[in-house]
Amino acid sequence: MSFWDHVEALRMTLFKVIGILVSMAIILFIFMPKLFDSVILAPCDGSFVLYRWLNRLAQFFPGLDNLSSTDFHVNLINIQLASQFYIHMSTSFWLALVLSFPMVVYILWQFVSPALYENEKHGARAVFAIGNLLFFLGIAVGYFIVFPFSLRFFADYHVSQLVPNQISLDSYVDTFLSLIFTIGIVFELPLLSLMLSKLGIIRRSFFYRFRRHAICTLLILAAIITPSDPFSMIAVFIPLYLLYELSALLVKKDEPKDDV
Repeated sequence: MSFWDHVEALRMTLFKVIGILVSMAIILFIFMPKLFDSVILAPCDGSFVLYRWLNRLAQFFPGLDNLSSTDFHVNLINIQLASQFYIHMSTSFWLALVLSFPMVVYILWQFVSPALYENEKHGARAVFAIGNLLFFLGIAVGYFIVFPFSLRFFADYHVSQLVPNQISLDSYVDTFLSLIFTIGIVFELPLLSLMLSKLGIIRRSFFYRFRRHAICTLLILAAIITPSDPFSMIAVFIPLYLLYELSALLVKKDEPKDDV
């Protein structure tokens, strides 16, 4: 292919990507009111799946009574005229980006793959599959565990009982999207470690040497995300620490001369 043929192929690839994103965003825009009620706003009510599980847990362990969320409920308010419309549009776009991510990457892969050798294609397919799995697993952990714990803590926290909490829709949605997407990206740590290992930048001894530092850092991070009680902190800490250990297993072992 000539240079201009490559440019034309790239242009068609970008058109396909934009078409998928726009189509997905339009579909989500149409169904967004139902998605808001049943998915995005679900953690605002005590009937959310995590809260029901914590209520059952508190029945068997009396010392965990503070985990009960039977009467938990968050009422959101809108204080700006056009906020609901803008949130409707922006949320449709961000969710479209997440849901169509595998298709977008596949289209980009079709554009790049002819320039790769067969062994490189095999490695790229594995990276694609692992990356998608880890990202959506992180999204699930953020939605079902991290965000509900954070919401419950901050919604019930008062610097003074004279100051009631009135949570705006903008604040809720911004926190919801940023926190869940952040956890999704954090779950890409094993894949990043694997790539750095392939480049010879890190070895397994790196994770063993800094394990204690990592544990302290992850505990602090978990305490910042869910500082309400030790159980909540541990519930967030465990998946993050498992990611660290998984990263250590995926990287290359040290050469005999590099053993620590």
